[in-house]
Amino acid sequence: MKCRHCEKELREKFLDLGVMPPSNAYLSKEDLEKPEPKHPLRLLVCTNCWLVQTEDFVGRDELFTSDYAYFSSTSKSWLEHAADYCEKIVPRLSLGSKSLVVEIASNDGYLLRNFLGAGIPCMGIEPTASTAAIAEALGISVMREFFGEKLGQALAAEGKQADLIIGNNVFAHVPDINDFAKGLKALLKQGGVITLEFPHLMQLLEHCQFDTVYHEHFSYLSMHTTCRIFESVGLRVWHVEELPTHGGSIRIYGCHKDEPRKTEPSILKLQEKENKHGLQGLIIYQDFQRRAEKIKQDLHGFLVRQKQAGKKVLGYGAAAKGNTLLNFAEVKTNLLAAVYDAAPSKQQKFMPGSRIPIRPQDEMRKDSPDWILILPWNIAEEIRQQNLDIEKRGVRFVIAIPEIRIL
Repeated sequence: MKCRHCEKELREKFLDLGVMPPSNAYLSKEDLEKPEPKHPLRLLVCTNCWLVQTEDFVGRDELFTSDYAYFSSTSKSWLEHAADYCEKIVPRLSLGSKSLVVEIASNDGYLLRNFLGAGIPCMGIEPTASTAAIAEALGISVMREFFGEKLGQALAAEGKQADLIIGNNVFAHVPDINDFAKGLKALLKQGGVITLEFPHLMQLLEHCQFDTVYHEHFSYLSMHTTCRIFESVGLRVWHVEELPTHGGSIRIYGCHKDEPRKTEPSILKLQEKENKHGLQGLIIYQDFQRRAEKIKQDLHGFLVRQKQAGKKVLGYGAAAKGNTLLNFAEVKTNLLAAVYDAAPSKQQKFMPGSRIPIRPQDEMRKDSPDWILILPWNIAEEIRQQNLDIEKRGVRFVIAIPEIRIL
């Protein structure tokens, strides 16, 4: 396999999670009678441009289907994060009624509804029909397509270049990252700004967040590699912010390469931090498999001990990262009988691979668990605060990443 960005041959494989189904391919009761598609899930690092990427086994059409089950609006903290962004970016860029905001991977309208409410023209690009329909019901215009250079050029030809392009948790989700970047270049108006948010590779490596690895995430990005990708298509990253979301993300601000906008010190500062963590050297990658195996063994051991002690452990949050964790740790219904979730799109379905049933969160109180294993550990405190009543009754909350920890 060759690198998705620089096309150099990939030789360094540093994480092998075995064979797994796509992490958002939730199963209906009827699906339990059918063979489940599964693919190898491995990570490689390019020693030329240092892009971390999954090995090619599955295409985007199999991953982002019409009944895609992830809805951004399910998380209260994510809605607040989106609203806060909009509140700050509008005055910062002087956006108004003559501006155009385009969000790529706009999901269910969780973010664009803020621009709509502010009277700022906006448009979403979202290939999954299940989420696009929700956004359209809010009055948001959505193009149900995958984004790339061809679509960016077509919109530009129609006079629809954007003053602001937003991409939250999509840059890592595209199989052809160069084509996506070329699309950004074509769609961006002269003087316009791009903001992209994505989990930071440095945090994944430092805290062994291997559960954020799944087939939908084709790339795992550093500041160094992101700047390189932008520069290759005539764009430039001029500012970056470190965010707590998704266990540690970055929000980059981009523009056309020849803009007079000054490149801010935040870029060099973060690149220096990455260098100190060893992101452009092999040592940090070579130890990653061992660290992931320890987390796997610790979780499996914890669940076995609780079962032997007669305690009931149930899960919370049917997140994609939870599916990676449970399948790698070989956890099935004998150790975790059910997972609760707030999203109706997932309830009454089954976790891919493990086939653990997903129940409405309201049932958690009557099932009387002793322990709740929170799978989306990045919003663990939000979940705990929502369920303080059962904590007062003696139910304890636990997470497994980066280590077994009782909240």
